[in-house]
Amino acid sequence: MDEIVALYDDAGRPSGAAPRSRVRAENLRHGTTGILVFDSAGRIYVHRRTPIKDVYPGLRDFCAGGVLLAGEEPDDGAAREAFEELGVHGVELRPVGVRSYADARTRFLCFQYVCTYDGVVVHQPEEVESGAWTTPADLLAAVAADPGDFVPDSVELALHLVSGGGGSGQDSSDES
Repeated sequence: MDEIVALYDDAGRPSGAAPRSRVRAENLRHGTTGILVFDSAGRIYVHRRTPIKDVYPGLRDFCAGGVLLAGEEPDDGAAREAFEELGVHGVELRPVGVRSYADARTRFLCFQYVCTYDGVVVHQPEEVESGAWTTPADLLAAVAADPGDFVPDSVELALHLVSGGGGSGQDSSDES
């Protein structure tokens, strides 16, 4: 199944749609969501992506999330992705910013969220190989010790949210 992905222009506005395969092949700028999942003890959920992921396979990640579908609102996409990837549901997803990312493999506008979830984490087998709750200090130390083991977009866009233990709710937007 080739999802139809929402494209975004350089000003951060929706600008069309394209099949996921084309978005990847041509590195088209698209919309994504990134959700940091904390528990009530302040730990963050860190997971390892499966080796079959189309971008950054096998790396560790501390954000759930994924592409926005054509016509999908960011809040709806975040809720869908948090549930699909980790089984997170029934909690408020608090928006904490909108940031851009680009490298040789992917270009996107990321709508960022944090939440507090104390339920059972359920991995989507196609996307998540394993995972565990980790203290922010341990996660920051692990990223510092081996940054290449982590998804680079999460490190660049969301690492500053980790030490906040769920974020302050402040918008760290880089879009005007």
